[in-house]
Amino acid sequence: MKNIRNFLSLFLVILFAVYVSNYEESTQAAADLSVDTVTISGESFGIKMHTQGVLVISTAEVQTEKGICTPAEQAGFRAGDIITAINGKRIDNCAQVSQLIEKSGGKEIIIGIKRGEKEKSVALTPALCSSSGTYKAGLWIRDSTAGIGTVTFFDKQGNFAALGHGVTDVDTGTLLPLKNGEAVSSDIIGFSQAQNGKAGELYGVLGSDTIGKITKNTDGGIYGKARSAAISGKSFPVAQPKEIKRGKASIITTIDDKGPQEFEAEIVFVSRLGTSYKDIIVKITDEALLERTGGIVQGMSGSPILQNGMFVGALTHVFLNKPDTGYAVFGYKMLNLAKQ
Repeated sequence: MKNIRNFLSLFLVILFAVYVSNYEESTQAAADLSVDTVTISGESFGIKMHTQGVLVISTAEVQTEKGICTPAEQAGFRAGDIITAINGKRIDNCAQVSQLIEKSGGKEIIIGIKRGEKEKSVALTPALCSSSGTYKAGLWIRDSTAGIGTVTFFDKQGNFAALGHGVTDVDTGTLLPLKNGEAVSSDIIGFSQAQNGKAGELYGVLGSDTIGKITKNTDGGIYGKARSAAISGKSFPVAQPKEIKRGKASIITTIDDKGPQEFEAEIVFVSRLGTSYKDIIVKITDEALLERTGGIVQGMSGSPILQNGMFVGALTHVFLNKPDTGYAVFGYKMLNLAKQ
């Protein structure tokens, strides 16, 4: 009887060990299958964006027969305000604003604006400009922007991610509220070198080939749906923060008509807090790139960073007084934004 009990105990131990082994193997296999991969780009591209509403850049003076006045300033407008409606009519572009102000005939109009996360209405009385003979509000406004940057990656669903930071207005620093946008091809035709205290810049012209539609403009980059024909590159697993180490890395970026090229770099700092989009500090160590561009220049934003065969992040900002060094955002954060 005792031998039977011992045999049963041994059998149960062996059975449990086999179960644990199989469970661990299946768990590891599931983990391996769940690892996210993306197709890395590094290609230069053109950005065309139209805003949701009209952005106020600044207020201005209006010269009238009675002297100078400032209708917009008196109404309480501030740089960064978004005009969303005039007398209840939705506003989509600058032309509408000008037409409705002119049609007011100098009578008070009610303008709906968005300031930060708050919405409000302000009353403004246009003034008759003595030089043009038209009614003016004393506003400098903008409804679109264009520029160049770098495509970071394409995911399995055909979404693309770029820049690693949002598209902001050059005058106000306001994150532009996106109405619609298009990502197009671009050709790099030159650049100005980065110097201590002065940012360099890539010069490019926008092409006619469409990469995809821009659907999101966020603090962590711009995102959209790509045309299948635009998706090209090599796939890499997406690193988690704990897998990113200080040490050798590389960036993929476009600085001329040769297209994306890989350059040596070094990760000098990795944040474990994850509270912002400045998660990594990267230093360019590639002598050829440093000799040509002086370091990180405007237009490189979005350039993917690789380390140990993984995609770890994307360049975002350069240190103005140390142009060989800059910030980068974690790649997994960009992937999460692309999926949303």
